[in-house]
Amino acid sequence: MKLVFERSVPGRGQDIFSPCDVPVSLPSVPLRAEEPKLPEISENELVRHYTKLAKRAHGVNDGFYPLGSCTMKHNPKINERVAALPGFTNVHPLQPAETVTGCTEVLDTLEDYLCEITGMDAITFQPAAGAQGEFTGLLLIKSYHHDRGDDQRNEIIIPDSAHGTNPASATMAGYKTIVTKSNEDGMIDLEDLKSKLSDKTAGLMLTNPNTVGIFDTNIFEITRLVHEAGGLCYYDGANLKAVIGLVRPGDIGFDVIHLNLHKTFSTPHGGGGPGSGPVGCKDFLKEFMPGLRVREVEGKPVYTRAPKSYGNMTGFYGNFLVNVRALAYIAFNGREGIPMLAKNAVLNANYMMEKLKDIYPMAYNRTCMHEFVMGLGKFEKENHVSALDIAKALLDFGIHPPTMYFPLIVDEALMIEPTETECKEVLDEAIEAFRKIYETMLAAPSQVVQSPVSTPVRRLDEVKAAREPVLRYTFE
Repeated sequence: MKLVFERSVPGRGQDIFSPCDVPVSLPSVPLRAEEPKLPEISENELVRHYTKLAKRAHGVNDGFYPLGSCTMKHNPKINERVAALPGFTNVHPLQPAETVTGCTEVLDTLEDYLCEITGMDAITFQPAAGAQGEFTGLLLIKSYHHDRGDDQRNEIIIPDSAHGTNPASATMAGYKTIVTKSNEDGMIDLEDLKSKLSDKTAGLMLTNPNTVGIFDTNIFEITRLVHEAGGLCYYDGANLKAVIGLVRPGDIGFDVIHLNLHKTFSTPHGGGGPGSGPVGCKDFLKEFMPGLRVREVEGKPVYTRAPKSYGNMTGFYGNFLVNVRALAYIAFNGREGIPMLAKNAVLNANYMMEKLKDIYPMAYNRTCMHEFVMGLGKFEKENHVSALDIAKALLDFGIHPPTMYFPLIVDEALMIEPTETECKEVLDEAIEAFRKIYETMLAAPSQVVQSPVSTPVRRLDEVKAAREPVLRYTFE
């Protein structure tokens, strides 16, 4: 497929804009030496170009998208309708507080709902993504210890199965990361955790269910040990969907939580944003929260800041319209529907795992939560077919590959999250695809290794693409 610059023809254009009907007046500032090299192309050809590009992309509207721990959820169209209402789109963050009371009511209502769902006492919507939410939560923990004079607490404990953003966020917050091991059941090794706790422990970052799809049944003991050591417990909300409406992190010992609205509350994900990663905390941390809030003072709405706030994470309220979408989703599902999301997510994952575990080795052969992990080291050794090969082969079935080689504690890992919105027929089609790939691997492993064969682009040289990327067009 040609680039848009390669389709450009000198002098060709399109009449989208009316001719300028006012005098052209350029300020006396330095101008570029030559005109920008923009493609010259007709409207018809431009539309065709972007239509072809769109057809080459695979999204949640195209087919099954079982990307573990970061799944592309269904984005209900009603959310988009609500977020597009003029009262939400035609506002400015610098307007006086009394002129945007509808918008602030949205945030207050969503805060109430998220506090009820998570067991927290306050929420900030400043973080523009889950990873920034992690950083926000860690700064809350750091502010708390600093305020108490506990600056020697410079260590954050993180499980060896954690998302890579956890140690990255801890490092950005100025902490040293201490890794605690998983046991043979995929849960935290309590004895190893005990050995890592000290008067330097600022906190523990934990995803529960964890990244191998298992709910850590020792969670009360884990949070108790951390608290007794003087640390705080941070809940990575990446996998909250598996327990939403059934288990509240605040009730099992967590002090801080970030939420990924795209993973749990159906807001769009991908393409570089916009995103939203709200952070919740217990009452004793509210005074350190970032950003401005609208509060009623003497009967009037005014902007206020927490007394010991550490500043701002982003401007104003973060990505407001993403939060509007999340509120629409929660309101649509209601108190009865929210727990069903978790139950369907767990049911779908266990259904797929049970249908595949007779031929695909499972990293942990036990009831999973919302996702399960295959450990395909045996295939790589005996059949010379890797997890990457199987993931590539799924492309020929119109299925987006699952997460590969994560978590790192599983050899040749494939992580699969079916999501709660997929019907049984789609799951059965995916199961059949996995089984056909397995049969092909036994009969002709080279065919799997050469996959995909039906996509617009065959298998790429990923090493060269990573080391020698071509990121710009070179004009002759």
